[in-house]
Amino acid sequence: MGLYSKLDREKKEAVGLLQIGTFLEYFDLMLYVHMAVVLNDLFFPKTDPFTAKLLTAFAFSSTFVFKPFGALLFGYIGDKMGRKATVVMTTMIMSVTCFVMATLPTYAQIGITASIGITVCRILQSISSLGESIGSEIYLAEITKPPVRYPVVGLIGAAGAFGSMASLGAADALISLGLNWRGVFLLGALIAVIGTMARTRLRETAEFSDMKRRLQIAVEATRREGLAQAADLLKSTSNVWKERVEVKTAVAYFFTFCSWPVCFYVSYMYCGSLLKQSFGLTGEQVVSHNFILSVLNFIGLLSFVLLTYKVYPLKILKAKMYIYYPFILLTPFFLNNITSPMGLLAFQVVGVVFGTSTIPARAIFLIHFPIFKRFTYAGFLAAVAHALLYILTSFGLAYLTELLGHWGLLLVTVPTSIGFSLGVRYFEQLEKNADLLQKTGVKKTSSFKGFKINDNML
Repeated sequence: MGLYSKLDREKKEAVGLLQIGTFLEYFDLMLYVHMAVVLNDLFFPKTDPFTAKLLTAFAFSSTFVFKPFGALLFGYIGDKMGRKATVVMTTMIMSVTCFVMATLPTYAQIGITASIGITVCRILQSISSLGESIGSEIYLAEITKPPVRYPVVGLIGAAGAFGSMASLGAADALISLGLNWRGVFLLGALIAVIGTMARTRLRETAEFSDMKRRLQIAVEATRREGLAQAADLLKSTSNVWKERVEVKTAVAYFFTFCSWPVCFYVSYMYCGSLLKQSFGLTGEQVVSHNFILSVLNFIGLLSFVLLTYKVYPLKILKAKMYIYYPFILLTPFFLNNITSPMGLLAFQVVGVVFGTSTIPARAIFLIHFPIFKRFTYAGFLAAVAHALLYILTSFGLAYLTELLGHWGLLLVTVPTSIGFSLGVRYFEQLEKNADLLQKTGVKKTSSFKGFKINDNML
């Protein structure tokens, strides 16, 4: 942890607050997902097995389908008002929705209104969740520098995985002990309130504040020179405001986020259904089984994040790909020959630990977007990728596997894995080009037509 010790007290506090906040956010977000096998029976009408499978897919995908709207909303706020505002607002939304879910009557009590109410809460949680995670990652990426930037940003993803693991543990404990499930949602609401209050202590990132201050100085200096409508002129001509997002960068970033939804759904939801259908496990037993999986998932993810203290993140992703790609090609063979829940657990562990997650290299991906478009573009592209792939995977596999059996998985896993590989290779080339520019002494400057900002003016 030598690199972490180089951070000053304020940055360490920011790292701690954001990690705790992300943990709480994902605890609240994933609690319903992991308890869907139990809660769906309470909030939705009972149906036949195939319709129940579609209903489970709906409950799962609703967690992600509205993320693009949240990304646009909080991306705009993050790029205009600042990074701090978003992480405070998103935590507050999660708190309110958890409280509503904890007090909402069931389908047996109020009918379809219960289904609508729980769906609206899930939508609001979906809208707020991406602004939370991307906001935290951008915040830390902007207040730190390599190499400490890599593990610090990666730990946000690890905190999210820990929150998901804790939600599974809470669900398992509640079910095993026969406790009222509403209590854990009330607990989630309470800790989200605490997280919201704690995050008000954060200061805006220096990089974002500095760029806004530079623009303000330019406006004032240009006005002193007597130019009319200085602010509008600067906005229309400034390299900072007009800096464009490269199409190739956006596409590569999108591809890198398309693959993990498939890994997650196959490992948790698809295999969860197999545990019930092929091995006769109850919903409660599936929750316990998946909790063990989530613990191993978190340990693997945290190990890769901590490894970035010594190893470059993109090298870690490439090493994982070399293990995972042969594995997915053999997926149908494995699933057709697994004869026990423990055998399936081993299959699931390989899928989540070595699967194509963008962690621990997200800091590298984020920093290649222009600062005043970083939040909007990075958040929106990730949200669209997650929403699209979670929907296609959850609903598509219900039909593909019905027709083709386990071989239907390859129609989703192979294309998304290829896209992930191409995206990683693109960012690897960007990093090489950036390193070459740094070695040759070429630097970017923030300049305007007819007026140049120098650091000594700040």
